[in-house]
Parts: sequence; structure tokens; C-alpha cells
Amino acid sequence: MNILAFDTCLDACSAAVFSDGGEGVRACAFEPMATGQAERLIPMISEVVDTAGLTFEDVDRIAVTVGPGTFTGTRIAIAAARALALAMNVPVVTATSLAVVAQQVARHLNNMPDVSAIAVAADARRGQVYWQRFSRGGGLAALCEPQVLTPEEAASQATEGIYALAGSAADAVARHAPAKYRVFASIELPRAEDLAAMAPHILPAGSPNPLYLRPADAKPQVGKSIARVTI
Repeated sequence: MNILAFDTCLDACSAAVFSDGGEGVRACAFEPMATGQAERLIPMISEVVDTAGLTFEDVDRIAVTVGPGTFTGTRIAIAAARALALAMNVPVVTATSLAVVAQQVARHLNNMPDVSAIAVAADARRGQVYWQRFSRGGGLAALCEPQVLTPEEAASQATEGIYALAGSAADAVARHAPAKYRVFASIELPRAEDLAAMAPHILPAGSPNPLYLRPADAKPQVGKSIARVTI
């Protein structure tokens, strides 16, 4: 099975091709960016498919992150996944952006037997974090649903054992309970190669939908509308 995976949920754009017949990740690309994902994603997808030595006809499955993340970034990847799946007639599998970061952390835990679970905290602005906890083994089973919490609220959830903690807001959470967390400061953003490696074990669930945990920051302008004229 050849899997095409991509992510634009947070401050990066990434894409990867994975084959589960033994080759593993065949091509991947990752570029940090706060804006510009809409212009960069499709060219990046074409690049990784070409680098993997495949064509789009060779892709058997698409994997995409559905959030939480920025409203625009989340919509960009999901729209691309819907369009490509329709054009290529292949299924789509999804994961949260937080689960993909957790997968990256899991690859670095071999020499950390004291770590009992994984947590991911991504900056949600407004003094809040996007937060999710996962078991260390058993395929990264989610221990809670994705949530929006204050850093202090998130820190209080580490009630048993030591947690490996990653994400762009990891330091903000860990400072409230430093003895409970092992911070992976270099792991902040989802990478498509981790999503691609997860994808063979995820069941397709139809057309992907964005995961929004709170209303958009943008608000309609007040007092700027033009009065309707009745003729």
C-alpha cells in the first residue's frame, strides 16, 4: 500500500509518501511557515510523489491531519485531501495534529523507561493550549479527547507517572509541574512522515472534516454594512 500524507494544521507544511511493504517512508518534505501553505502544499505533494518514484495513480490511500490548529491551515489540508481522494478514487484516513506529534515523540522513548505516557501541548493563543494525552504503548491510544485548556489546567492532568511532553506550548505546561514532565523541546510541529507511518493502522472514515475546538478568532465587522435601499 502506498500512502500519501500531508499536514498544514499549525505553523508548517509537510508531505510524505509511505509504503507499508517494507520500504517505509520513501520521500518526505517539511517547511516551517505561518502562512503560504495554500500555495505550497500541492507543489510539495507533487514533489514527494515524484521523489518516491511513483505517480498519483500508484497512491492507494491519503492521510491528513484534521486539527486542532489554525482555522485556515486546517481547512487547506482537508480541502486538498477531499479533492485528491475524489479525483484518485482512494480512501482518506485522518489523525489529530496532536497524535502525529505524539507519534514523533514515541520514536525517541527507547531509553526512557520511566516515561509512562505522552502528552502534547500546542499553542492555541489566548493563553490556552491544545492538549491531548496518549498511552506510551498499544499504538498510542488516546487517553483523552483533544481539549483547549490553560497551561495550568493541562499540567494538572499528569496524575500518574512521568509524561513525555512535546509541542509548541510544552514549556508553558511543564513549568506548572516540572517533576511530572520530560520535555522534548525540539519536537513542536506535526510531520507528515509520522502521519504516513500511522496511516496503515487507521480505518477510513469517509470524507474528512475539520476538528475545531473553539470559534474562529475573526469576527464580522460591526457598523461597516451599507444600508439597504428600498425602491
